[in-house]
Amino acid sequence: MIRKYLRFYGFVQGVGFRYRAKYAAEFAGAVGWVRNEDDGSVSMEIQGTEEQIDRVILEIERGRYVKIENMEARTIPLKSDEHGFRIR
Repeated sequence: MIRKYLRFYGFVQGVGFRYRAKYAAEFAGAVGWVRNEDDGSVSMEIQGTEEQIDRVILEIERGRYVKIENMEARTIPLKSDEHGFRIR
């Protein structure tokens, strides 16, 4: 189990990114949250296996209008009491 903070840049707001992330994370069994940022990027904290997290990212990228041009990622401490995946 790992937890990552991810920041996505590109065409990621106003294209259904957060909703795709929520449904993909729920389907994969990952927990965390996703939100739009003032600079036009989207940030996410996601917790699961490396495979679950990769699956979520791949599903988001399949979005019809989503175009991730750059992504920052770093591993952060686990949160043992978190349940579900929320849009903030």
